[in-house]
Amino acid sequence: MTSLTRLMTGMMLVLLPGFAFGHDYTLGDLRIEHPVARSAAATAMTSAGYLTVLNTGAEADTLIAVEAPFTRVELHSAITDADGITRMVKQETGIVIAPGETLTLAPGGFHVMFMGLNGDALEVGEAVEGTLVFERAGRLDVSFNVEDVAATGADHNLNHDTMDHDAHMSGDD
Repeated sequence: MTSLTRLMTGMMLVLLPGFAFGHDYTLGDLRIEHPVARSAAATAMTSAGYLTVLNTGAEADTLIAVEAPFTRVELHSAITDADGITRMVKQETGIVIAPGETLTLAPGGFHVMFMGLNGDALEVGEAVEGTLVFERAGRLDVSFNVEDVAATGADHNLNHDTMDHDAHMSGDD
C-alpha cells in the first residue's frame, strides 16, 4: 500500500462517520448539533428528543419551544427525588443558553418530550421533522434522526414509559 493510499484510507475513516452520523445546523450565533429522537414501539405513547445547542454569541438566547407532528411537544427536565422517583417537569418559560455556553438535551436531564404518538412507531433510520423556536434567533427547521438511544450508550437506564408523566398528560397544565 502506498503512502498516498494509506493517507486517503485514513482520511476516509476519519471523515465518513461525521457524514453518516452528524447533522448540524446554524442559526445566527447558535450551533445545533445532532438532533435525535428515541426510537419507540407502536404501543408507546411518548418518545424523547435530544440535541446540543452552542451559543457562540455575546447574548443569551432561550429555546422556548419545539414543534413536531405530535399531539403535544414540550421541553422537559427530568428530576429524581430522594426516593429515587424520576418525574418530568415542563419548562414553562423555555431553557436559557447563556453566551459562550452549551445546552445539552440528553437522557436524564433536559429533553424534548414527544407525546401522543398514537400507535405511530418511531423506527431507527426514520426522521421526525421539527422546528426549534428560539426567543432571539427565531425558528429553525431540523430533522430529529430516529436512533436506538439505549444502543448508543447514552440512555443511562432511563425509561420514559415507566416515569411519572401524570402531571403533564392530563392536558390541564
